[in-house]
Amino acid sequence: MAAVNGAAGGDTKAAFARIYDALKGDLLKDPAFEFTHESHQWIDRMLDYNVLGGKLNRGLSVVDSYKLLKGVDDLSEEEMFLASTLGWCIEWLQAFFLVLDDIMDDSVTRRGQPCWFRVPQVGFIAVNDGIILRNHISRMLRLHFKKKPYYTDLLDLFNEVEFKTASGQMLDLITTHEGEKDLTKYNIGVHRRIVQYKTAYYSFYLPVACALLLSGENLDNYSAVQNILVEMGTYFQVQDDYLDCYGEPEFIGKIGTDIEDYKCSWLVVQALERADESQKSVLFENYGKKDPASVAEVKNLYRELDLEAVFHEYESESYKKLIAEIEAQPSVAVQKVLKSFLHKIYKRQK
Repeated sequence: MAAVNGAAGGDTKAAFARIYDALKGDLLKDPAFEFTHESHQWIDRMLDYNVLGGKLNRGLSVVDSYKLLKGVDDLSEEEMFLASTLGWCIEWLQAFFLVLDDIMDDSVTRRGQPCWFRVPQVGFIAVNDGIILRNHISRMLRLHFKKKPYYTDLLDLFNEVEFKTASGQMLDLITTHEGEKDLTKYNIGVHRRIVQYKTAYYSFYLPVACALLLSGENLDNYSAVQNILVEMGTYFQVQDDYLDCYGEPEFIGKIGTDIEDYKCSWLVVQALERADESQKSVLFENYGKKDPASVAEVKNLYRELDLEAVFHEYESESYKKLIAEIEAQPSVAVQKVLKSFLHKIYKRQK
């Protein structure tokens, strides 16, 4: 079978993109449903609008990790198809989360365009579209992996990660509940739990777990790898919280609103730990208010507490700890996968 050149990232990305068209084509002729012309058009447009448009990092990570585990630059056509299909399943999962997340947060834009539920004629049909996106994952897994020995492991993996992510979202929503603002609820343990469940499992662990299953590995033997990836996902979210306040909007591509949105951010948790009583009263008075003067008060307090330096120390310590844990892994191939993830995010600026 022909090999797919993976030496250049662009080649992998182009091959990955072509597989999206094949997967979408299969879903649009799924024999379990009798499509009308209108419903066919709706799903076609809904998928392009919501699944495409992101950076595709999670999906491409399955392909990159699988290559590293196999120790090759090139995958056969079938290997590339299977790895890409699992990568796209993660992108479908991301789309499902984001469509519903935007409704819950009453967001306006996503990836530079109106949120799907804000599009004329869509509205709350987006809720059902989210359910269809999630069901598509099961359809793709059944169509392409049913005869594989690891099929039930894949189903378990996606179900488990979806449950963890939904539970993290619940924790985030009830902790930052509108109308019940209470900064005393915020601490490092709460922040860590939200981040770990809402982001780390599906963004960091899931792509590597998919690559391990493709390689014929038993995930029960990789609990240490799961822990490292969840730790990495936590570090990634702390960076996000930092950049929300300190990143240049024109560089990071968005204007940070964590202070206005009353987010349980790593920065506010650190501020609460370090502030004296008068500084705490400034936080309690201004955090979560939309007006620029209140935001400026909070940012001034962060400067007083030198949270930039606190973050840089955290970043350095996290890196050292992660490298030590990675290098303790018995498999050199697994070490390469974990280091490739870490080096993509270490000291990132956006």
